[in-house]
Amino acid sequence: MRDLLVAAVCMRSEPGEVDGNLERMESFVHKASKKSADAVLFPELSISGYTLREPERIYDPARSRQIQDRILRMARDAKLIILAGMVEILQESRPHVSHIAAGPDGFLGLHRKTHLSPPEKEKYGRGESLNVFHQIGLTFGLELCYETHFPEISTVLSLKGAEIIFMPHASPGGNPEEKMKSWLRHLPARAFDNGVFIVACNQVGKTREGFSFPGVVLALDPQGRVMESYSGNEEKMVFVELKAETLKETRSHRMKYFLPNRRPELYAGR
Repeated sequence: MRDLLVAAVCMRSEPGEVDGNLERMESFVHKASKKSADAVLFPELSISGYTLREPERIYDPARSRQIQDRILRMARDAKLIILAGMVEILQESRPHVSHIAAGPDGFLGLHRKTHLSPPEKEKYGRGESLNVFHQIGLTFGLELCYETHFPEISTVLSLKGAEIIFMPHASPGGNPEEKMKSWLRHLPARAFDNGVFIVACNQVGKTREGFSFPGVVLALDPQGRVMESYSGNEEKMVFVELKAETLKETRSHRMKYFLPNRRPELYAGR
């Protein structure tokens, strides 16, 4: 891993207003670039907005390539990594909750949400793979909102080499303080048990569909300790510096890094 300055964004994304959402994202990317950030993390479904009403109609499917190309141009022009979410409309199946990873040199990959919340199961298809992404000197994974409640995902990504797991959310309900308390119950365990950095952010604000998102950002070191945080009702970009030496110190310590001592032969079939 190399040192990384990450900008995590709490952003309001109105469902279907793709152009407006992309314009605000571009503004955040420009500000992050001026601060010499290496990566910008946007919330789940930041491009398209979060919807449970006919997600296959949220934008014209013919625009899908154009939307992704715009994210790629943003990453290339700003010379940083962009992680951004959208409803991915597919011809042959249900739409997916997906997150694009783009870097200065092009497309890094796409993560399709594998574990859907009960309401989402009625509208979206499930992703079928857990992969890590590679940029020079860096390996990272993605977990989307509900996925963070399944410890196995973080472990699989870490075993595949993830040094950072980015966790963009579109998690409605409650106020910012309540949401932060909820995240502090399970996200530190994902970092601590797997020896990885965690960076999470949520959408913010109320949408026309009636969802109200509390603004939350949380960054954790590989020991599960809070590095940076934000909770509020406004759009916000939080910067956090992830140091390679911090990860090395955890993973080289025989009592602080647990994955090398796993016994997977005991876990089969569970």
